[in-house]
Amino acid sequence: TKMAACASLWLLLLLPATKGFYLPGVSPRNYEYGEDVTLKVNKLDSVRTQLPYEYYSLPFCKPEKVKPSAENLGEVLSGDMIENSMYKISMKIIESCKILCRKEYNKHELQQFESKIRDEYHVNWIIDNLPAATKYFTEEIDSEGEGTYESHYAKGYALGYVATEDDAEPNAESGVAYVNNHARLVLYYHQDPSSFVGYRIVAFEVDAYSVKHETDYGDWDDSDINNNALKTCTPLNPVRRSLAPQPVSSTDSEAIIWTYDVQWESSSIKWASRWDVYFKMTDSKVHWFSIINSIAVVLFLSAMVAMIVTRTLHRDLLRYNSPEEREEAQEETGWKLIHGDVFRPPSLSHVLCVLVGTGYQLIGMSVITLFFAVLGFLSPANRGGLMTSMLLLFVLMGIFAGFAATHLGKILGLNDWRKTSFATSIAFPGLSFGVFFILNAMVWGEKSSGAVPFGTLVALLVLWFGMNVPLVYIGAYISSKRPAPELPMKIKKHPREIPEQVWYAQAPFLALLGGILPFAACFIEIFFIMSSVWMHQFYYMFGFLFIVFVILTVTCAEISIVTTYFQLCYEDYHWWWRSFCSSGFSAIYLFLYSILYYYTKMRIDHLVSSALYFGYMFLISVGFFILTGTIGFSATYIFVHKIYSSVKID
Repeated sequence: TKMAACASLWLLLLLPATKGFYLPGVSPRNYEYGEDVTLKVNKLDSVRTQLPYEYYSLPFCKPEKVKPSAENLGEVLSGDMIENSMYKISMKIIESCKILCRKEYNKHELQQFESKIRDEYHVNWIIDNLPAATKYFTEEIDSEGEGTYESHYAKGYALGYVATEDDAEPNAESGVAYVNNHARLVLYYHQDPSSFVGYRIVAFEVDAYSVKHETDYGDWDDSDINNNALKTCTPLNPVRRSLAPQPVSSTDSEAIIWTYDVQWESSSIKWASRWDVYFKMTDSKVHWFSIINSIAVVLFLSAMVAMIVTRTLHRDLLRYNSPEEREEAQEETGWKLIHGDVFRPPSLSHVLCVLVGTGYQLIGMSVITLFFAVLGFLSPANRGGLMTSMLLLFVLMGIFAGFAATHLGKILGLNDWRKTSFATSIAFPGLSFGVFFILNAMVWGEKSSGAVPFGTLVALLVLWFGMNVPLVYIGAYISSKRPAPELPMKIKKHPREIPEQVWYAQAPFLALLGGILPFAACFIEIFFIMSSVWMHQFYYMFGFLFIVFVILTVTCAEISIVTTYFQLCYEDYHWWWRSFCSSGFSAIYLFLYSILYYYTKMRIDHLVSSALYFGYMFLISVGFFILTGTIGFSATYIFVHKIYSSVKID
């Protein structure tokens, strides 16, 4: 399921990060020479379908008894299915052409492999909590114009490939699907006798090959697979790309021999730094450009706010508070003239309270998640920890949602805090669960391991109604017992008529214009986050995310203040919703960008996969709207309260 996608992309808006340093989710494991090393299999996943499947949903070599590993809530929501395997690995014991099994496949089984290969599925394995990775190289150009090659890791390895006319693989027929039935496992270990006894695994690479194996003595001996010798793979002549590949299409039956090699290499990488190579950036210059671009946006807005506060606003206050000019000011236009209406409650006040309350819930979850991510407690070494933590924190932050919604309700003159609390506890969680349930039903119809089981759905409902709802009511009750905040201006009995506004002061134009800048401050980082989420890439550049998150917060606050000030100068006191939407409408650009990304980067051609993508991007956009809107609204409320508190009224 792509519930994990929501959490992962939320970190653009909600997470921070550090590069390199983290506190791993598990302690180091020291292996002795010859000790068994367990290889576990995980889900099959694809960027084309976004639908994960259990490893043994395909007829691989299977142990007599499949034992699933215990999984936390986050792993279940991510579609992980971790199970045991038949692979036998021992510390520092080199294996060559080890036969796993030989299986006879009928047409239906071969079609299963072919279908997954054409959908570009990847295999995921785990050894010592490290995911299998495929090494690839990128060329880096230094300041002197010389190129050097840097190694990087891509998640998992390809299940197989479809040969094309330009394919460099020899003996491959165009249009035919070939399965990778030979895996060369390269395991790196670190040894430091002065610090610990034994060996620690610090990297896990897989080099996959497709080879149509041939036996040396003709007939196959099923009684003991170790009695069989292969012509196509020997210790002196390992598997090479030049060998004939193993097809799984254009045939009704096929016998496939599954083999593997194990190689051990010493490494200077320490155990605490073993994840660094997985997170090595391929385009740090682009990230720095993103930061500089975002800072430029903030400086531009900061200059405008500074001008308003230090010059325009200061001049207005002097004029409005000057006894000599007070009578003359009454005949002028300006924001002081609407002092009796500026705090008049807006339409749909209940809805605004619910959105602001939910916004503070998301902000609280974001800040705490950010704090723990900076410390490294949410590193990928602790699979599912991020998703689990965010869900629990969102539930626990319900107390802030109830408090904030009720507090704003008292400012707006709403007396029924129970009604506001109920709506706050139901609205956003209900929308999220409803979309999630529909998408989960579609995934279940595809028989994907990404479908969340019934027991987990019950657990989510318990978190919602058993914890979140009561906490919202507790926060609301605490707020209801506090005295109502005093407003600096009394509200007149009859509303003042608003002058006709010029076209560029209209609410839709200002909101759409205001939403551009917060999105512009972070859209480059959004691209990398979406690539990580939907392209299944490693991502741990939390240092950049932390800076972008801070910039996003400042931008939302400043753009709402600027648009609201100009609106008040035009004697339009309907600022409550406009201040929320000025920054919140950046979510519209986020969703539009997701549509552009879908058509330019994604290669999805399945209806369910498209529904997953747009369903979860819709939820992310709604959450982004609430989060950024609440930041802008809160900053604007403080600004308006402050300037009207500084005005002397006769």
